[in-house]
Amino acid sequence: MSLASPKLAPVVLNTNNNNNNNNNQTNTSSTSIKKELNNNKSRSSNGKDSKSNNNHQLESIHDSTTKRISRVLHSSDDDDDDDDDDDDDKPLAKKVAANNGRNSTTTINIKKETTTVIKKEPKCESTLIYVKNDPSPGKRKNENIDIDDDDIPLAKKAKNQISTERKLNSIIKVIKKEKSSDIKPLLSLSKTKESSEKKNSSSNRSSRKIKKEKLTPTSSPIKQTTGKRKKKEEEEEEDIWRWWEEEKYTDGRKWTTLEHKGPLFPPLYESLPHNVKFFYNGMEVKLKEAAEEIMTFYARMLDHDYTSKEIFNNNFMSDWRKSMTQAERELIKDIRKCDFTQVANYFKEQTEQRKAMTKEEKKKLKDDNELIRKEYGFCMWDKHRQPVGNYKIEPPGLFRGRGEHPKMGCVKKRIAPEDVIINIGRQAQIPKPPERHHWKEIRHDNKVSWLVMWTENVRGNNKYIMLNASSRVKGERDWQKYEKARKLHRFIDTIRESYQIDWKSKEMRIRQRAVALYFIDKLALRVGNEKDEDEADTVGCCSLRIEHIKLFDKIDNIGENVVEFDFLGKDSIRYTNKVSVESRVYKNLKLFMENKNGDDDLFDRLTTSGLNQYLSELMEGLTAKVFRTYNASKTLQDELDSLTDPNASIPEKILAYNRANRQVALLCNHQRSIPKTFEKSMETLKAKVIRFFFI
Repeated sequence: MSLASPKLAPVVLNTNNNNNNNNNQTNTSSTSIKKELNNNKSRSSNGKDSKSNNNHQLESIHDSTTKRISRVLHSSDDDDDDDDDDDDDKPLAKKVAANNGRNSTTTINIKKETTTVIKKEPKCESTLIYVKNDPSPGKRKNENIDIDDDDIPLAKKAKNQISTERKLNSIIKVIKKEKSSDIKPLLSLSKTKESSEKKNSSSNRSSRKIKKEKLTPTSSPIKQTTGKRKKKEEEEEEDIWRWWEEEKYTDGRKWTTLEHKGPLFPPLYESLPHNVKFFYNGMEVKLKEAAEEIMTFYARMLDHDYTSKEIFNNNFMSDWRKSMTQAERELIKDIRKCDFTQVANYFKEQTEQRKAMTKEEKKKLKDDNELIRKEYGFCMWDKHRQPVGNYKIEPPGLFRGRGEHPKMGCVKKRIAPEDVIINIGRQAQIPKPPERHHWKEIRHDNKVSWLVMWTENVRGNNKYIMLNASSRVKGERDWQKYEKARKLHRFIDTIRESYQIDWKSKEMRIRQRAVALYFIDKLALRVGNEKDEDEADTVGCCSLRIEHIKLFDKIDNIGENVVEFDFLGKDSIRYTNKVSVESRVYKNLKLFMENKNGDDDLFDRLTTSGLNQYLSELMEGLTAKVFRTYNASKTLQDELDSLTDPNASIPEKILAYNRANRQVALLCNHQRSIPKTFEKSMETLKAKVIRFFFI
């Protein structure tokens, strides 16, 4: 019988037909593979000594049972072999065992993650498998054991097979899926074993070849899953560009190599069906394609609030008439006589049809869009794949603007390839323009970060296609912005002391600068820039007018020296706030407002450029915008420190973060505008609630 640790439950598959020496067989202690391989040569060279030792054991076995067991336990040689040279009557398996020797055992110690220890004897009839009874064993599927048992009598073979299957089903448990790092050592070990077996069998070529057991994972899904996971991890690692660990460009360059596919143009206009008609003053009018396309822009917005604004309608009518023929211009003069009903209903039907698409149709559309995104949505920036922000050219339509923009309703014309400038590397392949078109210009300017540029016709501003916010160039900008804010933390106390002293300056310009800087620091106001007449009337700190503030000596629940702000800020978002200020600031505001009308500037002796120039003297790179970043970041950190409990659960920590983020939004006046479909969504929600409770 095999001897094993009492904690193990061994399963012994013994196919040896040598019944005389069956009780003398012992299990040697497991040693490392490296040690066994190094001792193979010495064992093979001591073959004769092994025989003599066995003979000596057989002679002394009748003396004492205790001595016999002791000697057998300390023996590491082969089982007893007959001394006679004539071994024709021996079974073939026994002859092979005699030739190879029992000492050629190769023991494999598997890592703790696997719960089996497989002990294999090359060129031998018996194979031992020990299975640990682990409290939480892993799983391995399709564990096949291939044994050559041709020399076993059929009766004993069937008996052993039945007992073996019962024990295997009750003890052997499926091993846990092994990682590729665990599989590779096993593969290398099996190759080493196979090579050693070939060397041992070279001297006995006339013997039967015995099947070799391979120590490879028998479950193919393990191998496939591991390979897929490893490949996916490698792809993710390739996509992550650790640009912050690389050296930065110091010569103003943004990139060295740049490749991209250019922009994606919107689809061409498709004429309306013949059954969809436009009427003017009750009469059907068939417009030319150019005028018809612009007419559809207005029809799509027929239910929108913009179409009720006079400035929107006037601007639209002016641009629409420019696209008409002479005959059309003479006929269509008043937008109030235009009937867009059929055209508007046609586009509503198109929208409903898109919503009613089947899952298969939606999936096909999604797959098509994904293919387009893979082609146009990425570029090679310094040989790294980077996502492009918006790779589509803006489609034509009607300009809306923010707030009461004076140019709302103007027609945004269709952008052609002849309007587009491509910026790309010198060695890169230039993107092909659409057929029968050409690019306006090809540039190789590595001092800028945009890929495509064109000029829109409404305000004359340049439009760009740039990289995504997760790209290197955007990440570097954010990193620099927050590094400046961190640097300001070292100067903030000195700057605050400076502008507090300037509140008492004899020069009015310095006083106004000090008060404006106080508002920018404490209220996180934007600095504000001068606006042209054709732009929306939005203001910042430096462009505040008298009509935008009110002073109160005292307000309950707020305090004394209260200033009320009410103006339109960036993107025409209204800023309203009542705040108690320092007494010196309050007195200065009263002084600034003397003898001024409502439309006069509050800081009439202060400009944005002058303020930023003064700030740059206090700290290199400091602007009014850095104050806003600094105060927002510090507010978030302070709120997190006060609201977050280290022992709280993850949902509680998320709640604390959301509350801290809300305080930052209040400080910076970040507001979410009411969705255009808010009322309709509320009606739908109310209907669902009524059905839930009353039906």
